[in-house]
Amino acid sequence: MNCRRKACLCALLCGALFLMLVTHGRQKWPPGLQRLAPAGTRLAARGQTRNQTRAPPARSRPSARPAPGAPCGCPSCVSERGRSPWFDQRFDARQLPFLTAQNGSVPPSALRWWLALQRSSDAQEPDRVIRKMFRVVSEPPPHEPAVPARCRRCAVVGNSGNLRGSHSGPLVDSHDAVIRMNKATTLGFEADVGNRTTHHFMYPESAVDLPPGVWLVLLPFKLRDLQWLASALSTGEIKTTYMRVKERVRADKDKVIVVNPAFFKYTHDSWTEHHGRYPSTGMLAIIFALHICDEVSVFGYGADPQGNWHHYWEDNKYAGAFRKTGVHNADFETHIILKLHSEGKIKLHR
Repeated sequence: MNCRRKACLCALLCGALFLMLVTHGRQKWPPGLQRLAPAGTRLAARGQTRNQTRAPPARSRPSARPAPGAPCGCPSCVSERGRSPWFDQRFDARQLPFLTAQNGSVPPSALRWWLALQRSSDAQEPDRVIRKMFRVVSEPPPHEPAVPARCRRCAVVGNSGNLRGSHSGPLVDSHDAVIRMNKATTLGFEADVGNRTTHHFMYPESAVDLPPGVWLVLLPFKLRDLQWLASALSTGEIKTTYMRVKERVRADKDKVIVVNPAFFKYTHDSWTEHHGRYPSTGMLAIIFALHICDEVSVFGYGADPQGNWHHYWEDNKYAGAFRKTGVHNADFETHIILKLHSEGKIKLHR
């Protein structure tokens, strides 16, 4: 009898231990973003990226329950329709945010607009360049739509000086994905900007080396940018665009995302409404996040409290380069970002 009781007790303990292990393994990462950026996050958690000085805090999860019938597991889902007619008129879930070998052919109308940005007219050349590019870099995993079983939380971190003294670092690092851009650095600014990066947006003229596991997200503003990407990750033969650029970039070839030129036009048409020649990196990053994430928080956009436009790592508080280029319309883009916040589609931290 005692032996039978001991055997039953042992079986119960083993079953409980197995259930704990399975549950723990499944809670590590939301499945959708695990496919999009797994390695960058796992490496960041072990403190192995160049810009990290400490392990990130445990990921915070939404405290409120999702509404019945919601498309995702967040309290509020970006893709949920019916809550904002203004947003629903602009957001097109059919848009493909990034290129793959299968969707490498850009629609003709978008292609003509994109080529006109660089005053090029050869509509056949992009297909050849894109095919060559995918011989150098791996094709990214397909985008997964929202599902009720998960909540993909993303932080888009701009480079505004308003991050200085914000103490936003722990909140930034608590997100599942952390998107940075251009010359952004975290070293020395961790308390304000965080120290995790899963995706880094860049173009040839703003390129930086990346730690292992971080996704390189290329914004190809011109055909030369696609050629540069293949070169920078292989031969290093391209040394200039309209200016001198990095010949080689240290990044993982199997963690490269190229934003679809058609997505540029969609953002230009539907979101910035033809204000400026084309959208800024910061604007494209936010709209990109709206399409791949279920919940989006935005940090480091706009002027500092004194009204100055500068980067958080700069001492020159009067360097208003972005606002004065004439290429982008900073005031209109700010209006759109504020509207996204007021409509509950992003959380803007200022």
